[in-house]
Amino acid sequence: MADGRTLANNMAQRFLSQPNELDELDLALAAALQRNARATYAELGAAVGLKPPATHERVRRLEERGIVRGYGARLDPRKLGLELVAFVSCFTTPELRDEDFVGTVSDLPEVVEIHSVAGDESYILKVVTRSTTHLDQFLTRLRVIPGVGRTKTTVVLSTPFEREGYPL
Repeated sequence: MADGRTLANNMAQRFLSQPNELDELDLALAAALQRNARATYAELGAAVGLKPPATHERVRRLEERGIVRGYGARLDPRKLGLELVAFVSCFTTPELRDEDFVGTVSDLPEVVEIHSVAGDESYILKVVTRSTTHLDQFLTRLRVIPGVGRTKTTVVLSTPFEREGYPL
């Protein structure tokens, strides 16, 4: 039976030889970072069975490969005065230029997500606003963007479940 160090070394070798694949330690580190991105390398290493320098190197590689895209605080939108969440379906016209649409819409501060989707609509936007009046003002600005034919808005009444992070 292999000891922890041998297992870690074998996993490290596999990690180095297969740079595009994630091994068990990568997944464990990613999960630990999702739980607490402010954890020290010593704390992360203790959670996955690595020493801090090896943990630092693994995290650096996850960052370089784009698996860890960044770090940030999870804010409560309601406590920031953003009381209303809505999903806005955008039905586009044939002259829509996707790059222009995405660029323009991503500049609107109310938009927190843009999804290109299959179905009748072309895009679904997740937006946050202060009120229904603010949402109405947003929709007025959205509808004049070239290529937006019409919109359909679904207002969120409550969010009984929202997953933080991804299942690993």
